[in-house]
Amino acid sequence: MKLTHTLLAALSVSALAAPAFAGSAAPAAMEPMIEAPAPVAMTMGRDWTGGYAGLQLGYADVDAGGALTGDDVIGGLTAGYDWDFGNFVLGAGLDADIADLDVGSPAAATLERVYRLKVRGGYDLGNGLLYATAGGAGADVDGLGYDTGYFVGAGYEHMVTDTISLGGEVLYHEFDNFNDSGLDIEATTFQVRANYRF
Repeated sequence: MKLTHTLLAALSVSALAAPAFAGSAAPAAMEPMIEAPAPVAMTMGRDWTGGYAGLQLGYADVDAGGALTGDDVIGGLTAGYDWDFGNFVLGAGLDADIADLDVGSPAAATLERVYRLKVRGGYDLGNGLLYATAGGAGADVDGLGYDTGYFVGAGYEHMVTDTISLGGEVLYHEFDNFNDSGLDIEATTFQVRANYRF
């Protein structure tokens, strides 16, 4: 009799447990939720809008035709303002350089000062700016006087801190019939620049 009760109890437990394994109404264990990673904010790059002022130093090569050539150090001040339009930057600026560059041997003239009123337009590379530039130039040449011409060129500027940029610029200048002297003067300059941006 005891064996019959034990067998009946075991069968009852089996019958109650069976629905939990197959076709049970009991909820299945939930799979853990995998959360999508938070979206990464897109960096749009640096905003180049603002003013700047700085120093530039480099090399100038002058050719006034024939033996009237010369090259030497040139350097000075630069200032300007840029407007950032997303991928493109437009700006305007002023340069004033001094030199002591003899043209000819013996010297027929000496380049003393160069002034530039410039516009530039370039591509915003984030911390870098690749640009083309052009504008009007004035030159003060001892022995020939003062005259104006034009220049074209290109450069690159790179932000090294939030306020300091370093760069380089190559410019070609042309002064036709300089101050009615009959001399067509061409000059090429390469300068490195350091600017404080505000």
